[in-house]
Amino acid sequence: MEYLVRFLVGGIAVSLFAVIGDVLRPKSFAGLFGAAPSIAIATLALTVAKEGNAYAATETRSTILGAVALCLYSIVVCQLLKRYRLNALLASAVSMVVWLIAALGFARLILG
Repeated sequence: MEYLVRFLVGGIAVSLFAVIGDVLRPKSFAGLFGAAPSIAIATLALTVAKEGNAYAATETRSTILGAVALCLYSIVVCQLLKRYRLNALLASAVSMVVWLIAALGFARLILG
């Protein structure tokens, strides 16, 4: 039964975000509304139903911290590609260090 609920909630969320993404312009921006946000919302809904609000709040804080670390990673990759003209593989590899430091630093700072 849990798998059926996961399938339905996930499918509905993915479909709604796909519609939002299809309506938005430019199409490159629409990719932001792909699978990741919809899966996160579906997982959050299932976590609230199964584990309760307090547990879901902790998981949501972790998700937000991961998103901020990913944003920093993305900024560093863009800067390395544009400003220093590094190739994509090297820029991504170097930026992973930034992501790791940011993610672990945020976790330590905020979550203890």
